[in-house]
Amino acid sequence: MALNDPAPYENDLATQIIGCAMIVHRHFGPGLIESIYETCFCHELAKAGLKVLRQKRQPIIYGGITFDDPFRMDIVVNETIIIENKVVEVVLPLHKAQLRSYLKLANRRLGLLINFNVERLKDGIHRVVNGDATYDQ
Repeated sequence: MALNDPAPYENDLATQIIGCAMIVHRHFGPGLIESIYETCFCHELAKAGLKVLRQKRQPIIYGGITFDDPFRMDIVVNETIIIENKVVEVVLPLHKAQLRSYLKLANRRLGLLINFNVERLKDGIHRVVNGDATYDQ
């Protein structure tokens, strides 16, 4: 395992999160707005016994000044994994870069970009690891 690789706990948690996303996607399929998927996905995560923070504010420190509300992360699970929800035709490199920036700012290692606007959810799941630009899947 390389220095930046997620720990076994993070990988197990990611597997649990993906299972919850699959439940929601199986129920609705593609084609709805992001907020519907997010609401139902958070419900499934909570039902699984996970701690879910929705639209979590992330302060930024820049030039020695803390800015309290510059952006919000879609979902943070167990204060460990950041999830960026999307409902887009195509996941762009910019979407992965956005999640990577969130990981850096929040000092987290593993993020999941989940695009619910796909026929098969496995095609919409992208792992992003902080500090390893080659690890995106």
